[in-house]
Amino acid sequence: MKVILSGGGTGGHIYPALTIADQIKALRPDAEITFVGTRQGLEKDIIPRYGYKLEFIDVAGFKRSLSFDTLRSGVKLMQGLKDAYSLLDRLKPDLVIGTGGYVCGPIVFLAALKGIPACIQEQNAMPGVTNKILARYVKKVFLGYGEAEKYFGGSSKKIFTGNPIRSEIMQNKRKDAVVEMGLDPGKKTILVSGGSRGARSINNAMQYVERELSGRSDVQVMHATGEVNYEFYMSEIKKGGPLEDNIIIRPYLHNMPMALAAADLAVFRAGAIGLAELAAKGVPAILVPYPYATANHQEFNAKAVEAAGAAKVILDKDLTGENLLEEIEKLLISDNGLQAMKKAAKSLGRPDAAAEIAQQALNMVRK
Repeated sequence: MKVILSGGGTGGHIYPALTIADQIKALRPDAEITFVGTRQGLEKDIIPRYGYKLEFIDVAGFKRSLSFDTLRSGVKLMQGLKDAYSLLDRLKPDLVIGTGGYVCGPIVFLAALKGIPACIQEQNAMPGVTNKILARYVKKVFLGYGEAEKYFGGSSKKIFTGNPIRSEIMQNKRKDAVVEMGLDPGKKTILVSGGSRGARSINNAMQYVERELSGRSDVQVMHATGEVNYEFYMSEIKKGGPLEDNIIIRPYLHNMPMALAAADLAVFRAGAIGLAELAAKGVPAILVPYPYATANHQEFNAKAVEAAGAAKVILDKDLTGENLLEEIEKLLISDNGLQAMKKAAKSLGRPDAAAEIAQQALNMVRK
């Protein structure tokens, strides 16, 4: 069994592919898995750390306006198709899976044309351009959000599975997590993260929030600023005087599965995989979608979660420390409201999504 997975550029495409790959290996230990990426994307650093083979093709994303860069991308696409064709001939895969990003376009498209079983996984409520095109050629489209189905054409089978999450997300219990993270089990925990690089607007708002919550006996904050923002953030917040020990600020949370297990409420961006992890753990959230995400897909994600009753959305342009604190206080003061949101979040959670995607993809192969 030879399997190609391709998805790249950002962690939002790479980590779902890795999670699916791990599930394929669990179901078919004999599977030979190869990832396909570019030398420009994060996959060149991430994939080798997980022990998978990585092959490169030369392709670039298209700008959304006509320019010299658009023409250059067209030339790169031709090169990418040529590279992908050679790779398929050499590897002779039984199955090809794409998880988004322009890199998966050539390899998934040509696999489908050559009659190789091919499928894609779309993480967002508003699909990316590459996946919308590929949906017309592949056999199956696995959806992270049911709302995405209406954006896909073609005769491919659209299957709502939820988004694949790491198995370790479900392994930790709150009582163990608060000890591991150095927290007080008697206080409600607010987990704040703007993603691996942090979010300036969330950090700016949190300066006010943390000063107001400092010293409170009922609540504690665990805030990851992002490594590039940490020094500046700490220098700014210290201008208001020292904070009490119920406010924990770190550049990065290396054990996010444990942090999620400890959280009673999250303040997050609205990346698809982060939302899937929150839902699987049943963590209510205040979501601040990144306003410059492609096709504004984070706002579509956030609105879908809010519509289900699992989150409150504050748009980035409307975010202030005062209105963020107001939302936090409203949620903390009402145990019934928080529990209702927790129940709604869990109803969205699909902790077995990766296993379902892997099995349904493998079912496409007569081998």
